[in-house]
Amino acid sequence: MQEYGVGVFPSVPTKSAWKKALKKKRVKVNGHLAHTSTFLKGGEKIELSLAEEKPSSKTLIFDLKVLFEDDYLAIIHKPAGILVSGNSFKTITNALPQNLKPSHLSDATKPQPVHRLDYATTGLLLTGKTGASIRKLNQLFKEKKVQKVYYAATIGKMPLSGKITDPIDDKPAESHFETIRSVPSKKYGYLNLVKLDPKTGRRHQLRKHLSTMGNPILGDKTYGKEGFILMGKGLYLHAYSLEFIHPFTGEHLKVTDDLPERFTKIFGEL
Repeated sequence: MQEYGVGVFPSVPTKSAWKKALKKKRVKVNGHLAHTSTFLKGGEKIELSLAEEKPSSKTLIFDLKVLFEDDYLAIIHKPAGILVSGNSFKTITNALPQNLKPSHLSDATKPQPVHRLDYATTGLLLTGKTGASIRKLNQLFKEKKVQKVYYAATIGKMPLSGKITDPIDDKPAESHFETIRSVPSKKYGYLNLVKLDPKTGRRHQLRKHLSTMGNPILGDKTYGKEGFILMGKGLYLHAYSLEFIHPFTGEHLKVTDDLPERFTKIFGEL
């Protein structure tokens, strides 16, 4: 039930919302309360009852750059300094309805991000605009069928390429890296423009993996080296590209988001 129910009902399009509905005992299968572990064989009647929510009188006015959009999904640029989701009013999730065109499909719902980017990270964020799309996109991530490329500025001398496989929170994690450019720095010794290809999606994976190597990301206040924190300039981590097969049109999509100016000031253009 935990897996199947995501996106079935337009009012609960995400996995976290669906888990919450199950936890609050709002879902029944064949008249009986359902749980996350309820097993479905097929043909069951699934009912959802939700308490009425008063629509917020506040509207978040926050312009977002949209790089791709159709009736099913959208890919936007996430700026630094804003949460993707959460209890705050200022989030990407709350800004999406004002920046995206309404879907004309029957299961259209409030647009929802289907993956995470940290508060300080910039770059591409994939969102679903229908219940079915949110469910399919979540499945693509689960099956590792979305290729993501990041760029980071790191501190210290680095190998030309490599693979990092240190577990994160006792779970397997894998990140591949390629050093594109290195420039000398009086303060840091070397600064590197590094291309990153995460094969798993653990929380803070790239930041933790590079810090473990001894090459933390420039501006990382959490995993950086003491005395080498760049205050006030933000985290130099950028989600550069997303590549996947559109789950409804079959189109091969590859969308890129240019490096921010603060990267090009150090390393020049790609």
